Amino acid sequence: MEWFKTKGTGNLIQVFDPIRRRYVALTPEEKVRQQVLQLLVDKLNVPEGLIAVEYTIKLGKLTKRCDIVVFSEKFSPILIVECKAAHIDLGTSTLEQASRYNQALQVDYLMITNATDYYLYRIDAQKGNLNHCKHLLTYEQMNQNNQNFL
Repeated sequence: MEWFKTKGTGNLIQVFDPIRRRYVALTPEEKVRQQVLQLLVDKLNVPEGLIAVEYTIKLGKLTKRCDIVVFSEKFSPILIVECKAAHIDLGTSTLEQASRYNQALQVDYLMITNATDYYLYRIDAQKGNLNHCKHLLTYEQMNQNNQNFL
């Protein structure tokens, strides 16, 4: 898969998103999103066909978009990724944003990133806890839903 293929249109630089199969504006957040997509596919072995970008959800009467959602082989969502531009510090507000999105999707994992820092959390729905994972998990590990990776 070819990553970071760009083209210029006037003053606008666009990057080809191989998941969405189209060019999109290369904003600071989009640059991070593309880096995360490459990580998911090339390093964490997520099948590209099980990734959705800017996935639309409903929260009450509001329509929101998750930056990235990864689905299991049974097509249920297992991971929400919230991307912020590289210069943005990741704080509780970013994690809270991803957690709000999870009200609609009920995933097992949340990731927040600015492509410098990556934080992965496993959700314990029974206890209502977020458990910080020590490292990023492969697609296979996320599907195993195993407590040993915390």
